[in-house]
Amino acid sequence: MTSPVTPDQENEIGYRGATACSAAGISYRQLDYWARTGLLEPSIRTASGSGTARLYGFRDILVLKIVKRLLDAGISLQNIRTAVTHLRSRGVTELESITLMSDGASIYECASADEIVDLLQGGQGVFGIAVGKVWHEVEGSLATLQGEINGETVHPAGVESNDELSLRRKAKGA
Repeated sequence: MTSPVTPDQENEIGYRGATACSAAGISYRQLDYWARTGLLEPSIRTASGSGTARLYGFRDILVLKIVKRLLDAGISLQNIRTAVTHLRSRGVTELESITLMSDGASIYECASADEIVDLLQGGQGVFGIAVGKVWHEVEGSLATLQGEINGETVHPAGVESNDELSLRRKAKGA
């Protein structure tokens, strides 16, 4: 039994856990832990028992990669949870223009260069994560990885599958 898919997600490519891990640069153990503890559950399909695969959308993988960077910078999981909740509430197009700044303890969102300068002048910024840059990194990673739409496998652009089922479908359609 799979969880319901919303109309917005119906035609979105979903990526299985191993693919999401590869694109985000995290281990499967981290991914599983973050899903089980509610840090980041997949938006396409959650696990609903043994044998069902979680499906992560592009935005999920973007946030996973950001979480990894924040953890690597020493930000506490509690602060990361707050940031993830905030990021997930934002529109997809808004995310690309955001820069996350941190002083090692708190996370600040900056939407303009002026906000970044103000933060730095106040002595609060130590490092920043340009979400747009991470966005493009994730796009590049996913361009070479296999996904799913409505239970159908979607192969990376320019990669053609020649497994038995694919060959039968091609023959039937021809």
